[in-house]
Amino acid sequence: MSNELDFLSRSVIGGKLSRRDFLGRAAALGVTTTFANSLLSSAAKAQAPVKGGVLKAGMQGGAATDSLDPATWSSQVPYFFGRQWGEQLVQIDATGVLQPALATEWGASDDAKVWTFKIRKGVQFHNGKEMTPADVVATMERHSDANSKSGALGIMGGIESVKADGDTVVFTLKEANADLPFLMDDYHLMVQPNGGKDNPAEGIGTGPYKVATNEPGVRLGGEKFAGYWRDDRGFADQIEIIVINDPTARTAALQGGQVNMINRVEPKIVELIKRVPGVTIQNVAGKGHYVFIAHCNTAPFDNNDLRLALKYALDREELVQKILFGYGSVGNDTPINKAYPLYTEMEQRKFDPEKAAEHYKKSGHSGSVLLRTSDVAFPGAVDAAQLYQQSAAKCGITLEIKREPGDGYWSEVWNKQPFSASYWGGRPTQDQMYSTAYYSKADWNDTRFMREDFDKMLFAARAELDTEKRKKIYADMGTMVNMEGGVITPMFNDFIDATGPNVGGWMPDGNQEMMGGYALSKCWLNA
Repeated sequence: MSNELDFLSRSVIGGKLSRRDFLGRAAALGVTTTFANSLLSSAAKAQAPVKGGVLKAGMQGGAATDSLDPATWSSQVPYFFGRQWGEQLVQIDATGVLQPALATEWGASDDAKVWTFKIRKGVQFHNGKEMTPADVVATMERHSDANSKSGALGIMGGIESVKADGDTVVFTLKEANADLPFLMDDYHLMVQPNGGKDNPAEGIGTGPYKVATNEPGVRLGGEKFAGYWRDDRGFADQIEIIVINDPTARTAALQGGQVNMINRVEPKIVELIKRVPGVTIQNVAGKGHYVFIAHCNTAPFDNNDLRLALKYALDREELVQKILFGYGSVGNDTPINKAYPLYTEMEQRKFDPEKAAEHYKKSGHSGSVLLRTSDVAFPGAVDAAQLYQQSAAKCGITLEIKREPGDGYWSEVWNKQPFSASYWGGRPTQDQMYSTAYYSKADWNDTRFMREDFDKMLFAARAELDTEKRKKIYADMGTMVNMEGGVITPMFNDFIDATGPNVGGWMPDGNQEMMGGYALSKCWLNA
């Protein structure tokens, strides 16, 4: 059996077998998923990296309004490119474990209110300047400033002060937070010279590639940075991201060899792509979820009976079947699933026309409800909205669907219009997920769920060092979001990417799509 597993794992790494098929065959042999994944990781590590060449990605999620300023990143392309040229204090690996990056070590006071990070020496910015603790402090200060409109503002709210002390940076918190180091992996917190206060959109960081091309919504490129401090990434001489928002064109670019990898493969075409010689589907489950978001402070969605009606009017099982084609699981109107270590299961909400009609009648609303969607909201978002429209109609609710263009969706529709389709890649911890998107003062509170009692529970959970008590608080928070929030979560999605025949080094990473965002810097081109 060991020889067969070894052959199968090498077939995955070589692009001859999909990860999904490998796991299926491994299960048939009586091998657990955990052990099978470890074999894949070992096989990928055993394959020697090849240096040189131009590694290209075709990606959905880019727009003309994109910026290199990390504070503004809200979609896939700027986030993914940023992972190549910028770095944070820490990085979460594929197993969910924190690894040193610009900080070499960290520790906390007994009450978890003071955290000290030792900053790595000898790291250069792309402009030749050496990174210092002062740059780290300035970065944290900028993302704590409401005027920066940073997507990290929600998680920075619990920090009282950040100060440099010799070769360390000391965080003093308003309340205890056992998860603070995980928050430092947030992709907005790329350390920049003077924190980016001078010109945050200049794109200067410490990553393996320095910005060479910046054509928002079209093309982004990087050149290998000769002064990079580590040798376990940055194998290609150049990297390039070509923005291809249309899924058919993106798939054609991979098949035709114009790009080496693509993101967001639509589940409905996975089986077709698997038949293409040399192309490998790279799918992994995680914390990502597709959502319909309603603003709790905007009529008619400020009425909780209407929100509950819309939740009961959604057939989640149908969407998982017809949109994800099995590459995901049913959601339950919270952003948290069993991938989180402190997860508590709650009763699953199901499609219930009677309850939907009952709550709809109590809401007093009449007329249609406008839902905005787009191809870029998530793979299959337009089809999902139409299925939602059909199930709502069975409940006596009329959904009006407006299909918005992809370019500008993240700047003009998401977090602005009161009812729209969207997605979240998830966050490493419950605290970070809730702090980013449900804390009242978070800039990315895209459901406008602003509850003082919820905020108090969030702060209490941060300060609670007893795991079971903390888990209970998170369970209560999840129930509150489920029953009273504006998020409608039909499904948790697999991240489905695809690679071409010459890509080496790919490893499954459920933190985000495209190997947690590091595919271009951790993969290479085989000869």
